[in-house]
Amino acid sequence: MADVLSQNEIDALLNALSDGQVDAENIKTNKQQRVRVYDFKRPNKFSKDQIRSLHNIHENFCRQLTTYFTAHLNTAVDVKVSSIEQLTYDEFIRSLPNPTILGVFQFTPLEGNLLLEMSPSIAFAVIERLLGGSGQTAERNRALTEIERLIIEQRLKHIIRLNAEAWSEVSTLDSHLVTMETNPQFTQIIAPNEMIVLATIEIAIGDAVGMLNICFPYLTIEPILGKLSTLFLFSTQTKERSPEEQAQLRHNIEHAAIDLSICLGNAQITVRDLLELTPGDIIPLNQLVQQPLPVSVGSFVKFQGLPGLFRGHVAVKLTEVIPERKGLG
Repeated sequence: MADVLSQNEIDALLNALSDGQVDAENIKTNKQQRVRVYDFKRPNKFSKDQIRSLHNIHENFCRQLTTYFTAHLNTAVDVKVSSIEQLTYDEFIRSLPNPTILGVFQFTPLEGNLLLEMSPSIAFAVIERLLGGSGQTAERNRALTEIERLIIEQRLKHIIRLNAEAWSEVSTLDSHLVTMETNPQFTQIIAPNEMIVLATIEIAIGDAVGMLNICFPYLTIEPILGKLSTLFLFSTQTKERSPEEQAQLRHNIEHAAIDLSICLGNAQITVRDLLELTPGDIIPLNQLVQQPLPVSVGSFVKFQGLPGLFRGHVAVKLTEVIPERKGLG
């Protein structure tokens, strides 16, 4: 419904027109600019709220992908979301080079296929780093060899698995790579005029910069679109962890390596005594032999123990669990 003007606003507008402060042609022009063009051949099926949620999901995905590539390639990698847009599948396919790297995959239990496209510049940079090179891109685009194909196929499986993990706040999805292609014309996963949402990720590996495009057909992700809202994403971030998640978290923590240290005692000496120390000198500590020693885990004192030998090795026997407090340094 159009805005309704009050009588005072109408009088002020008429006075402005009569005084020449406002031009009637400008009013007509501004009114025409408010008209939005709508193409019925490619309707917008994703709301702005859903697009924002997809952006949040893929920002998390970029953080995971940065960690994976940095550790895997042993080099600095920068990954960020370039854009989230909706368009027809035909427009997306026509924009791809030939050859390129295309991974057709599925998100179970969703029906239908999805598509991931990795630009050749990134693919060859990954191959170059994994085979011991500097990570420079190829001078020209070419088809992959059998060995290169196997290398990239394994990387694609891990990338789509990370993407499924990024969707975990919306729905539990299992990823599965169906096939890998290099010709866009052989990957007609849906009708050309069907709408998709395209997540474009920019990846920089050293001097190599390229794109990672993930195509989500509307028909495939329609069952979970109702959950794809900013309100839902924020509400699920504070939910309680399931027993399976707690068990997995406990398993990961239990296998983490941490430092354990025992403080044998402390002593204070003068600078003169320190300068006069020679091999064989004895420094008395403020720790009695019968008194238990503080045992620190990381930077926190967790136990008391008695020093000794066990099977010929220096050891400490834990005698007490104490309340958590800062370690002694």
